[in-house]
Amino acid sequence: MHLREWLMDVSLGNNLRLYWRFFRLRERTGSRLLGDVLTFLLNRMAHKRGGYIGRGARIAGVPSLPHGLHGIYISRYASIGAGCRIYQNVTIGEVDGRAPQIGDGCLIGAGAVLIGGIRVGDGARVGAGAVVCTDVPEGCTVVAQPSRVIVRTASVS
Repeated sequence: MHLREWLMDVSLGNNLRLYWRFFRLRERTGSRLLGDVLTFLLNRMAHKRGGYIGRGARIAGVPSLPHGLHGIYISRYASIGAGCRIYQNVTIGEVDGRAPQIGDGCLIGAGAVLIGGIRVGDGARVGAGAVVCTDVPEGCTVVAQPSRVIVRTASVS
């Protein structure tokens, strides 16, 4: 296989095993050039699936991503513990250079947003669509805010 074909195959983003091997290699490399090449490959692989994992993100072990990197955004300041399960379209974002610190064995449901310098305790669960901007204690489950009416129009008779 030629280098171009190999690069195209890698950049499709389907091979998450290879993605995590490159991720760990980038963490260990002392060469700036190799780190930049690996960052390029990792960003291409993630971008093909609409995802992003920042260069400084600390991830223990290999998280379970049932839907691949589809729509997952992880800030470069985030820290994720071992054995976490992250579903599609999750945002783990930063505010003023501070991002969530997620404990071991957590579950983050589809479409959840965790933002700011919060701490999510070990074994916590974040429900689908939840917006979390405060700390979550260990072993707790948090879910989305209840819906509410913000504008009421005159009823049609």
